[in-house]
Amino acid sequence: MSQSDDIIGREAGQAGSTRYSRRLSDKILIAFHHACDQADFEVAEQLLAVLEMMLTRRPLTPDGTRRRNMESLVAAHERLWHLRHPVTHDQ
Repeated sequence: MSQSDDIIGREAGQAGSTRYSRRLSDKILIAFHHACDQADFEVAEQLLAVLEMMLTRRPLTPDGTRRRNMESLVAAHERLWHLRHPVTHDQ
């Protein structure tokens, strides 16, 4: 067995599960929140655009998570808007 075969085998895990445990859209949402935490709003906006494109195109399989995904997308848009438009209290 070659070294690359060994690495692939370890990434697949003992039960032969895929090496990617999260959906790509979940990873993009995590990256979006990380960009927001770093105050990199330009990157956050671009990640949000990619996420929106992924979630609004026709789903390949109806798995019942579309509503939850759309709610997460709306919440992400709201977070970015609030970060870009902070409330200021004049005294």
